[in-house]
Amino acid sequence: MTSRRRPRVLVLRALGLGDLLAGVPALRGVRRAFPGHEIVLAAPASLYDAARATGAVDSLLPTRASGRAVPSLRHWTGDPPEVAVDLHGNGPESRDALAELRPGRLLAFAAPGERGEPPPEWRADEHERDRWCRFLRAYGIPADPADLRLAPPLRPSAAAGAVVVHPGADSAARRWPADRYAEVVAGLVATGVRTVLTGGPGEDGLLAGIADSAGLDRCDVRCGGLPFEEFSALIARAAVFVSGDTGPAHLAVALGTSSVTLFGPVPPRLWGPPPDERHVALWHPGPPGDPHATVPDPLLSRIRAAEVHAAVSRLLDHRAGQGGTPRHGASGGGTSGGGTSHTRTVPGAAEVLGHVR
Repeated sequence: MTSRRRPRVLVLRALGLGDLLAGVPALRGVRRAFPGHEIVLAAPASLYDAARATGAVDSLLPTRASGRAVPSLRHWTGDPPEVAVDLHGNGPESRDALAELRPGRLLAFAAPGERGEPPPEWRADEHERDRWCRFLRAYGIPADPADLRLAPPLRPSAAAGAVVVHPGADSAARRWPADRYAEVVAGLVATGVRTVLTGGPGEDGLLAGIADSAGLDRCDVRCGGLPFEEFSALIARAAVFVSGDTGPAHLAVALGTSSVTLFGPVPPRLWGPPPDERHVALWHPGPPGDPHATVPDPLLSRIRAAEVHAAVSRLLDHRAGQGGTPRHGASGGGTSGGGTSHTRTVPGAAEVLGHVR
């Protein structure tokens, strides 16, 4: 916590990196609505640097909770927050955690309006960015779902112009098989494209196995979970970022880096990138599954390595045509992964969504 001189707004969104980044448009709406207030975000301490990068948060109230549970906020100190905003969920648990602090005003899906009117309607079939901006607008706070970009860090990248592949995920349900990642990496290496593997804490074995199978030099394996600024610089200056539906995929979108994201069990219309031809969402339509299951989701498993390689190749070809790193031998300097690409549907394969609706 920082200064006590200004009135404070407490925003609860104590989830993961992807959740934080999907909530950036809403956070910025809150920031603009209360320019003279200190905006305090209740979130895990590990998100401090990411929260600071949004430009919408003044300080962090560190939280602890298992999984996606609602944390206790009883370690809040000083006067009650003037405004409390529940961006965590739609249930009474998150509302009650904030209400316990006796804020002057409480905004929540599970709370009635200030005059007793019904709260905003929760819609399950709604994109995460749209949901929270609509929620704020119901309380008279403008928020734009497209306001999600982050400024790239000033720190240079040791692998500018490379394709960065991030095979891990918090949940096994969203973790594409390692042998298919190895096939994609091997194909890129074989055509002279510099490829870098990244992973979070505890994923060193996963990266080592893929690198060995693909014939990737260990100097292009970034193990152990990079600090946020270093990781951001690597993604911001990559040619293409490849991953499943994870927090780093949201970071690539926020930094404007071309991306290929593999979806399943949750469809891209709920968590995917905005309508922008730099981003390809691979998805085999079907009934949504459990995003926290302990085995890879069947829809995710339908995506083949050839589909991913083709999507990456198209983005690289277009980037080369725009004056970026050449398609072959992409080991040089290069700049941020900007530009656009006209994505197409891979015949007989997954839906390739250049424009996610």
